[in-house]
Amino acid sequence: MTVTIRILSPSEHCLSRSDVDPDALRILARLQRMGFIAYLCGGAVRDLLLGRTPKDFDIVTNARPGQIKKRFANVFIIGRRFRLCHVHFPGGKIIEVATFRRDLSAEEQAAPPGKIPPELLYGTPRDDAFRRDVAINALYYNARTEEVIDYAGGLEDLARKRVRIIGDPAARFAEDAVRIWRVVRYAARLGFDIEEETARAIPVFAPLLGKCSGARLYEELNKELIEKTRPVVDALRARGLLRHIIGSFGEDYESDDALYERLRALLEAKDRLQKEGVAWSREEAYALFFWPWAESFFAGKDGDVRTVLEKAFESAGLQAVFPRKVRTDVAHILTLVSQIMTVFRTGRPRWSLRRQALFESAVRIYGVIEAGRPPEPGAFPEKLFGRPRPSSGEPEPEAERTRRPRRRRRRKPRPPKAE
Repeated sequence: MTVTIRILSPSEHCLSRSDVDPDALRILARLQRMGFIAYLCGGAVRDLLLGRTPKDFDIVTNARPGQIKKRFANVFIIGRRFRLCHVHFPGGKIIEVATFRRDLSAEEQAAPPGKIPPELLYGTPRDDAFRRDVAINALYYNARTEEVIDYAGGLEDLARKRVRIIGDPAARFAEDAVRIWRVVRYAARLGFDIEEETARAIPVFAPLLGKCSGARLYEELNKELIEKTRPVVDALRARGLLRHIIGSFGEDYESDDALYERLRALLEAKDRLQKEGVAWSREEAYALFFWPWAESFFAGKDGDVRTVLEKAFESAGLQAVFPRKVRTDVAHILTLVSQIMTVFRTGRPRWSLRRQALFESAVRIYGVIEAGRPPEPGAFPEKLFGRPRPSSGEPEPEAERTRRPRRRRRRKPRPPKAE
């Protein structure tokens, strides 16, 4: 493939050193002083060129992981095949530093970790650019010269507001169908179009998405929940991809417009609240995601619905493999939400709900379903249980007994001892 490298001078772009995380600048400067090539890369460069605030500041370099660890005291090396360096800073901040690497062949990907020689595993900046999924993520920023370097036509794609797979879409999707999901995600979050040839290949290779590793699909689904979720789920549904990720749940969301509108409203509320600073646990976010389906599932069912719901999750054909504990906790939250709704419908308080481990999470989800936001901490149980909680320092009143006081049994007289 003939490639023309495009380099923008500082006067030709809007990216400024002042926009880059100071700790990332220090890492870049230190690596360059030691004679290594080091660039800011990927989504950080893309977002800064678009005037957005990056979520992460990732760095690539020709220094090997061992060389990086020797030169930074606060480094942890992770990964088995591709070893990445995480540079830790106070406050929990982590900056990822990776070595330039190339795209592996199918045989090399199947080889056990450690069997591929490092000289084949790692590559040049150009190799690193062309192993990436989309061109807008294959941009590099040299903080020393303040130049933006483009190997794959990402600058043109940014100008045209489009997402384009690098290389032949059919070949790239056949190699790894998760790339389909990523193309759709970038387009949805950025408000871009998908390049025509890339878009034509998506429905052809979409069935391969469901054959990818279930653990990978689960990790990709987690990514949707930590940022703006509703636009991406809208795009996945429009292209018929939900069924290849969450099985029969996805089929129902794709075929039932009314059901999906309820989901869409909940995801809209979740994104809005998240932007306002409301934090969601992973289990709470999934409970919101599955509630519209679960609501219809609970209708007319009695008895141990939680166990039945867990079995429904198991039989739904989820291609994304959820850890058992996550699946169990989500089913528990959904069951509690249903029980809370029953309390309000019947007016019969249930004090036992208060002792459930995930009761507070269920309260938050119920608040979003009914009022568009979770209640203030500690405010909701007063309505649920029909009596106010005592103020701090006062003992909590005991629940009223519904049964008669237990009668004391009279002890039978003992027989006299024989003399």
